[in-house]
Amino acid sequence: MPLVTLTVQKPKSAQFKDTILSAVHAALVASGVPETDRFHRVIELEPENFRFNASYPDLTSPRNEDFVMIEIFLSVGRRFSVKRQIVQDIVGKLGAHGFEPERVMICFNETAWENWSLGGGRFCYL
Repeated sequence: MPLVTLTVQKPKSAQFKDTILSAVHAALVASGVPETDRFHRVIELEPENFRFNASYPDLTSPRNEDFVMIEIFLSVGRRFSVKRQIVQDIVGKLGAHGFEPERVMICFNETAWENWSLGGGRFCYL
């Protein structure tokens, strides 16, 4: 059950955010996540609260106010090849919508299965 957090600089349109979240969800579904397993949040920050280096580590074009940080929190166990495919799918889908790939950062954060309670205090995976 991935949890997706999108962090962007204010202001961003609903369409901007939906395009990104739709690309992320499609990539996750393509990797085997159920279509209905959609838990996304958007953190939209004032420029003074969202600081980033414009070119780190070796970007070919600088980040700007349209920089997108995508965090995908998921259970341990996915191979690197699966994560690489998710990243390629996200960047490809966003590129098709005019997003500059150099302005998209994706970070995976993994946790053990026993750390998930999806509702009602039940641990579904034990």
